[in-house]
Amino acid sequence: MSAQVSVTAAARLHLGFLDMNGGLGRKFGGIGLALDSPATIISLKPALKNSANGPESERARRLLSITQEVLAPSSHFQLTVHHAIPAHSGLGSGTQLALAIAAALRSLENLPLNSAADAAMLSRGARSGLGAGLFEQGGFVVDGGRGASTLTPPVISRTPFPQEWRAILVHDREAVGLHDSEEKEAFAALAPLSPAASGEICRLVLMQLMPALAENEFAPFGAALTRIQEIVGDYFSPAQKNSRYTSKKVERLIMRLGELGAAGLGQTSWGPTGFAFTESEISARIILEQTADEVRSLGLTTTLHRGLNTGAKIEQCFAQIA
Repeated sequence: MSAQVSVTAAARLHLGFLDMNGGLGRKFGGIGLALDSPATIISLKPALKNSANGPESERARRLLSITQEVLAPSSHFQLTVHHAIPAHSGLGSGTQLALAIAAALRSLENLPLNSAADAAMLSRGARSGLGAGLFEQGGFVVDGGRGASTLTPPVISRTPFPQEWRAILVHDREAVGLHDSEEKEAFAALAPLSPAASGEICRLVLMQLMPALAENEFAPFGAALTRIQEIVGDYFSPAQKNSRYTSKKVERLIMRLGELGAAGLGQTSWGPTGFAFTESEISARIILEQTADEVRSLGLTTTLHRGLNTGAKIEQCFAQIA
């Protein structure tokens, strides 16, 4: 019998940082949401040497090599990436691929799952613990930022996302968000956010956004998230050609969605993907129909999503060797 593990890890929205000031001894902190799609799907099985194939195979091979050397130095594996979240689109592709590979290897080797440790091992938790938290739990997650001794920022709150609410994503295929060395340089160049702005974000999260989710109140949720995104967008605008959005076309359409009744408007991570929320699928589809011509004329794509309230799906199976 030959063991094989499959892992399905969902995309996420990074909805904003809590504190880019750091005056209290912790920096960053973030809010994020798991989505029902797209997803990274991988399978892993024992082999005589490490190999990887499928989308993002080069990146996957590097991640597998690190994971194998640390967690299972006497074993080797064959990795297949069946589907991959689009890279550099603000949907957490790198982190979810890394955590999926590590979780699959842990399952094969009968090691306890530990996504926070895996994120640190694979250099995926430098500024955010959202990827690890959402990989484990799904839903809407808040992480507590990075302190002096933090390995991966801890999850401090997890709330189910209302099943009837919808997220509209807007993507510009011609634009790419900052990543790798460009991202590091951008963070290094930005001055600390003012204590007042950081304080406003934290108050909005604690006293408006999270209670609205807990009590299924769409209007205050949308208003709080839009305001958070305005503050965060203004802070990061020097790294985005003095704009809140990486793609001006995405910004134009997101603003139009807001005029038609969507709320919670913003950009996930460095973009270029933008988002807007609606209170129901019906209202989302009406808005999408009203903007179909504009979407085509701008050369954008729109997709409709639910929040996902479960973590990654990890399945082990055994196949008969012929």
